Amino acid sequence: MLYVVTGAAGFIGSRLVAALNREGIREILAVDNLQSADKFRNLVGCEIQDYLDKRDFLARLEANEFEGLFEAVLHQGACSDTMQSDGRYMMENNYRYSRALLDWCQDEEVPFVYASSASVYGAGRVFAEARANEGPLNIYGYSKFLFDQHVRQRLAARTAQILGLRYFNVYGPNERHKGRMASVALHAFNQFMAEGRIRLFVGSDGYADGEQRRDFVHVDDVVEVNLHFLAQREVSGIFNCGTGRAQSFNEVAAAVVNTVRAARGEPPLAPGELAARGLIEYIPFPPPLLGKYQSFTQADLAQLRAAGYAGEFRTVQQGVAAYVEELLKP
Repeated sequence: MLYVVTGAAGFIGSRLVAALNREGIREILAVDNLQSADKFRNLVGCEIQDYLDKRDFLARLEANEFEGLFEAVLHQGACSDTMQSDGRYMMENNYRYSRALLDWCQDEEVPFVYASSASVYGAGRVFAEARANEGPLNIYGYSKFLFDQHVRQRLAARTAQILGLRYFNVYGPNERHKGRMASVALHAFNQFMAEGRIRLFVGSDGYADGEQRRDFVHVDDVVEVNLHFLAQREVSGIFNCGTGRAQSFNEVAAAVVNTVRAARGEPPLAPGELAARGLIEYIPFPPPLLGKYQSFTQADLAQLRAAGYAGEFRTVQQGVAAYVEELLKP
């Protein structure tokens, strides 16, 4: 029996494949789009049984070539570019494709665990899994939002597990291929190593410079949540996947700079001192982000905890430091 991981060569997908390997699982069908070929490096250290392009996979699925072959589907594949302006592509890639996978899994009674997103909450200030709190600001968020609505309609009559995880701001290893959509932590590291400073946005929405706050969650914590619920197949629903704490962009920048400084034998500095020394610089918002920016996110973990997940989540200080230490390795 095969475990299917879509988006397997991507950021979260590849860490999930590696985690399955650590559990002794190598019967993995990796599904992705390698048009951007550099992503293959994320799978070099992993063991899989086979690879299929996402289009070939869907065609063969719809031709019913995989009947009785799948243990579970872990659907991580999506276009995650929040600046994408091609709504037709976004909806076909994120919404219609996900619906087709879900339909097949329900027909075959195969567990389906998928990646949703905190972008569904938009500019709201309540981050609990309820329709009243949701209002996406871009087509990416809408594609995730609409699929979540479809899932809610299917839950009562489900034939197998359907479980969505609303990822908050994920960072960590294997994201270099994401370019502009990589995490704040990676952009901050690259800027600091290249220029000796980190650029953050000026204050907005009542927040001071660099004090906008997000729920930053390490990719390996996200993977642990996936594996937990994969083993709890009686649990279905849509759950937040974040740390439950909002931390500032200044804290992310400070964690990056101070980890590099520690590697150089230099003492840590508070964010204010980093700014005073020019190691953090505040810049205006890019026009395309105006009105489409989440200045605050913080996962409400009540439903996640009620569903039985008791794991701890790294703080920015812990997780970003560990990430930067890995980035600094030759």
